[in-house]
Formats: sequence, structure tokens, C-alpha cells
Amino acid sequence: MTIANGGASTRCGPLTGYRVIELGSTVAGPFCARLMADFGAEVIKVEQKEGDAVRAMGAQKEGMSLYGASIFRNKHIVSVDLRLEAGRDIVRRLCDAADIVVENFRPGTLEQWGLGYEALSATNPGIILVRISGYGQEGPYSQRPGYGVVCEAFSGIREITGDPDRPPARVAVPMTDYITGLYGAFGAVMAALERSRTGQGQVVDAALYETAFSFMEPHISAYQQLGLVAKRCGSRLPGHTPNTLYPTADARYIHITAGSQSIFKRLVSAMGQPWILQDSRYATPTSRCAHEDAMDALITDWTRSKHLEELEQILEKAGVPASRIFTMQDIFMDAHYRHRETIIAPDHPELGPVAMANVVPRLSRTPGKVQWAGHDIGEDTELILKNLLELDEAEIEALVQAEVIYKSGSRQALADSR
Repeated sequence: MTIANGGASTRCGPLTGYRVIELGSTVAGPFCARLMADFGAEVIKVEQKEGDAVRAMGAQKEGMSLYGASIFRNKHIVSVDLRLEAGRDIVRRLCDAADIVVENFRPGTLEQWGLGYEALSATNPGIILVRISGYGQEGPYSQRPGYGVVCEAFSGIREITGDPDRPPARVAVPMTDYITGLYGAFGAVMAALERSRTGQGQVVDAALYETAFSFMEPHISAYQQLGLVAKRCGSRLPGHTPNTLYPTADARYIHITAGSQSIFKRLVSAMGQPWILQDSRYATPTSRCAHEDAMDALITDWTRSKHLEELEQILEKAGVPASRIFTMQDIFMDAHYRHRETIIAPDHPELGPVAMANVVPRLSRTPGKVQWAGHDIGEDTELILKNLLELDEAEIEALVQAEVIYKSGSRQALADSR
């Protein structure tokens, strides 16, 4: 059975026909499910009556979460109290009708609720359970509370982020949550492919610290083989020189990347300094890395002699990868962003058009699509319970009165009745 009013009949993408139940909160779980929703999966988000924590993150407009409008897009939102047995029974029935479940509670929480993999797979052997946690489903640290930025610190990636003369910095978005959500969605799709051959589901165990640690790839063997401990290098990329920010004559910055020999030759030509290639310190990628400070000083002298726009033109003509540091204002004004429709603005009933990133990656034959902006808490509760679980109005109203579920306007109606 499918859900009407924005259900499978209007969906497109390679995951059309798959149903996902999202039990996650904040960023990693919701982003994981949103990726699948973007590519056609029918995602039902189960949210507590107080609202997902992400609704309080980021900028608000007239009390509405702008973050939520994006990360909850393409999803049906139901509000069910998982702390009550009647609420857990509703979720269990939803999972029985699903292909994939995404959760990011502390390990063991679903088992305490009778919603662990053993319980779900007993009645739905093909279920795929994506489990996102800080430190994984087992191990001595598995019960530690794990937020993305905390697990980022544990992974080692935080230690190498920022300038060497300052404390470790962070990217100003929940990067590790996004990385883990991406790995979780990738794992879910791999498990779905395997299920198509065997009919059996499985657990996808995505730990925040492990997904962040996987991005430490070049530094792992360097320590094991050479004893090298990776450190912060600011805007440089270790072992790939030149590759950093350079100041311009108008007190701005441009990032130039020319670590490969062919691109470096083009950079030297653009600088009008062919002698650099004859100097043994700069003749090869390895020697340039050994004389990184001197190499960067030469390029800095050149970039400081020209304004940013002139540098961009010179480097583009020479075929050298380079870019100014874009602000969000720059992005909204940029012709390439506009041409590729990298930013879209689906309508929201209260906010009007809401700008957000378009679906990526772009598939040529079965692309994903943003069908609607994120719904409000409990907006689709009645729709889901009627169409999917086949509850009648009397049953739904009884659940509302018992505060097991919440639907649009139900909280105000309860408050008025008291």
C-alpha cells in the first residue's frame, strides 16, 4: 500500500518503491533519510511532540525552522510518543510495512523498546536497520553519548584542522554528522542490493567516529610506517605543494592548487618566472614539499602584486585551479550556481519559497527531485495512520486524546479542552 497525496505515484528516482522509517533526530539520522527521500524513497519521519532538536538549530523566521525546511524535505512527518507502549506499537506496525529503518539512539535503546533488529526482522525478514551512533553498536565506548563534533575530536580529524599556532578548529557545520549520514545511506542502498539477491535484511552499523576516521586515510599508514603524527597545517594540504591560500594586492585571498607537475608548469608560466623549474628546490613535487615555506613565499610575492580579479583571469586562462573564498552572498550571485540550479526554492505554506541545496549527485536517467519543503510536527500523522495503518477516525482521535500521537492542531485542541 502506498501513501496518497505525495506518495509513490508522484515520486521519481531510483529508490521509488522503497519505504523508509526515520526514527533518528538532529542531523545524522535525518540527513541519511533525506538523501534517500531525494531519490524517490517514501520516507516517514517519526518525531516527538516537542519537535526534533534540529528545529531549534540555525536561523528561524517567524518561529519556523529554516534548517528543518531543508533537512525534512520530501518526508512525511508523523508525531508518535515512543515512550508509550501504544506509540511503540504504532511504530512497530510502520516498520513491518517498511524496507529500511534509520535510527540514531544510544545503542540498546531500540532493544529496550522492543524495536531492535531481532524483533523487527522476526516479522519483517527483509528489514534493513541503519544504526547511527557515536562509537558503534558494540565495544567499550559504545554506551558513551556521542555527538558528531565530539566523535570528530575522538577520530583525530579535529587535531589536524586549523592553524598550527592555534587550538584545533572546526568546520562551521556538523560535518561528521553529514559524513555519517552519507555512509549510512550508502550502506542502506548496498544492503538493499544484497537483499534483492537473498531476500534477507541486515544491520548497517555507522559510527560517527569511524566515518570521520576514514577521512584520515593518508595519515594512518604514515604513522604506522614512519611514525609521523599529523598536525595542523592551516590552509595547506600536507604533501601537495603549492596548495594553500595566498594574499592579493587588494587584501583578499585566493586559493591556488598546483601540486601536480603539469599544473605547476602552467602556474610558473602564468607567473612569468620559468627559472623556478630550473631550481632544484622546486623542480619536482617531492622537492617542493621539502621546501614548502620558500615555495609559498615565491607565490605570495606574485599574488600580492595583483588584485584578486586579475589573478582569477590569469589563472583561469592558464588552466590553473584557483578560487576566491566564496561567501553565501557570492554564491547567490554566481552565474554557474544559477545555470546548474544548484540552489532551488520549493514553496513552504508559511515561509513561501525557501532556498536550499539541490539534489546531488545528478543522475542522467533517474534523477532525484525536491518535491516539497519540510513539513511541520505531526503534519502527516493522520494521513499515514489512515492510509498506511488503516486506522479510522475514531481510533485516531482516541490516540490523540491519550497523547500517544499528535497531528496538526491536536496539541492546541487538547490545551483548549483543558
